[in-house]
Amino acid sequence: MVRQRVAVIFGGRSGEHEVSIVSARSVMQALDPARWEVVPIGVTRTGAWLTPEQTLQALTAGHTAFVGGGASLLSSTAALDALAGCDVAFPLVHGTYGEDGTMQGFLEMADLPYTGCGVAASAIGMDKALMKALFREAGIPMARYAVLRSWEAAANEDEARAYIESTIGYPCYVKPANGGSSVGITRVRSREDLAGAFAAAFAYDDKAVVEEEVRGREIECSVLGNERPEASILGEIVPDRDFYDYESKYSAASATKLHIPAPLAGELAAHVRDLAIRMYSVMGCEGYARVDFFVTGEGEAIANEINTIPGFTSISMYPKLWEASGLAYRDLLSRILELGLERHARRARR
Repeated sequence: MVRQRVAVIFGGRSGEHEVSIVSARSVMQALDPARWEVVPIGVTRTGAWLTPEQTLQALTAGHTAFVGGGASLLSSTAALDALAGCDVAFPLVHGTYGEDGTMQGFLEMADLPYTGCGVAASAIGMDKALMKALFREAGIPMARYAVLRSWEAAANEDEARAYIESTIGYPCYVKPANGGSSVGITRVRSREDLAGAFAAAFAYDDKAVVEEEVRGREIECSVLGNERPEASILGEIVPDRDFYDYESKYSAASATKLHIPAPLAGELAAHVRDLAIRMYSVMGCEGYARVDFFVTGEGEAIANEINTIPGFTSISMYPKLWEASGLAYRDLLSRILELGLERHARRARR
C-alpha cells in the first residue's frame, strides 16, 4: 500500500489556538503510519504559516502556542510547497480562520482534498446566528434567541437591554456569534451583568447571540459521513459549574463528568440521533461534525449547535462517542480522511 501524505494544519489566529495544537498532537500521533505520512503545518497567532520543519521544532520544544517565525500565507513559499506535495489536508484550526469556511475555501482553490465540512457548511456552522436562522426555517426545535451587532448595542444600550428583556429574559447567555470552545460566553443573571457580557462577546466578534437559558441535560452526538451520514451513540456532559465553559472543558482541575452512553430512554435517544442527522443534513455537512443538544426534564430535545471541527484529542467527546460505538480512534481518523478524498473525487467527476 502506498502511503498518502497528510497535511495536518493547526494553530491559527483564534482564541482556540492552544486547543487546536492539543487536537493536532493527538491526531498526528494516532494516524496509521502504514497508510498516512504526516506533514505538520503550524499557523502562528499572527497568521504566519510555519514550514513542517519549523512546526516540528516548536512541537519538539514543547511549545503550547506558535507565537513567532513563519511568513504570511502568500509569501510562505516553503509552507505552500509542502502543502502542494500532499494528497489530502486535515485542517484542525479551531474557530475563525480555520473552521469558518476560510480555510476550506483556500483548500478548494488549491484543489487539495480535505477533511470535514465544505465552505458553506463551515461558514454557517461558525456563525451561530446564521445556523439558528437555518434551523428555525427547517422547523428544528431551538431555544429563543436574539442577535445584536456591536454598534447596535453601543448606540443605545437602554434599547438593547429592553429588547433582550422583552424577547429573551433572564437568565440568558450572551456569546460571540462566531467562536467556539465557550470563549467569550457569559451567563447573564440580571441586567447588571449585560454590559460586561457584551464586552466579553464583542471582544471576539461584531455580532452577539443572546439565548434563553434552557434547563436540561447536555447531550452530544457524533455524526460521520458524506451522502449517508451515521450517528454515534449519545454522550452526556455534566459540567462542574453553571455551564460548560472553557475552564470546565479544558482545565486539569475540572470535575466535569462525561457519561457514555448517555442515560436516556431508548425512544428518546433514537429521536435525538435522528435529529442530529437531520441537522447535519440541513446544514449541508460532510465528513464529520458534533451535534449538541439540551434534553429537558419533559423529554424535549432542544437543538443547541453543530461544531464542524470539534476537539480531537483521544479523550474528546467526538472520538470517544465513536469509540464507544465500535470505531477505534485510529480507524476513525482514517475514515475521516477517506471521506475527504471521496468527496473530492465525486466533485471532480462533475
